[in-house]
Amino acid sequence: MENQNIEASRQFYAKVAGFTILFYIAVGLASVTLHSRATSGAEGTDAILAGIARHASAVRVTVILELLECFSALVLAVTLYRITRDESSELAMLALVCRVCESVLAAIGIRRTLGLLWLATTGDRVGGHLTATADAIGAYLLMPAQSAMIGAPFFAVGTMIFSYLLLRSRSVPATLAGLGVFASVLLVVGLPLQLAEFFKGPMTLWMWGPMFAFQFLLGVWLLIKGVSTKTRKQPA
Repeated sequence: MENQNIEASRQFYAKVAGFTILFYIAVGLASVTLHSRATSGAEGTDAILAGIARHASAVRVTVILELLECFSALVLAVTLYRITRDESSELAMLALVCRVCESVLAAIGIRRTLGLLWLATTGDRVGGHLTATADAIGAYLLMPAQSAMIGAPFFAVGTMIFSYLLLRSRSVPATLAGLGVFASVLLVVGLPLQLAEFFKGPMTLWMWGPMFAFQFLLGVWLLIKGVSTKTRKQPA
């Protein structure tokens, strides 16, 4: 009876994880779309901030969506840990910590969005243009390597470990877990190179393709099928 309760709990967490992964994807895509709408086609700090000012409501919604992303990462940290800890509690804990770091860094990155919104709507202007000080602040906030982006390697490492544990335990189909390991390794290698500006161009977007496919398929699988119980082990 106790084993049945444990297994029922494990399946519940699997379905929560599946829903949260799909929610995380949807919220992330919505956030990127709204932010791009506010800044697309603009060149230079003054033009970008003017676009943000015109789409201030959309940017405020983006702040809420980014918060939801942070909470989703925390939920995934806990639920995926619960699913994989029987295979290796130490590795699962490391993956959990990585996803928590991702969430914390992303939350810190929300300050950037709020700062840009404040500067766009209340920044000092002379003749309709930003003053030198406000322009410098805006340029700093628009730097590519922000907290949320720095958190991406933690996401990649956490996902790599969770994918490896799912593969080793055969909790999901091996091809699906293997795709997760491959997609994660691609990001674990590529993201630090991108942050250091050794890696630029379209490949910085294309390298996310396998990860997007894996996350979507894993979310659907966990939500509908849950996890396999054939090769479960006792906690170490």
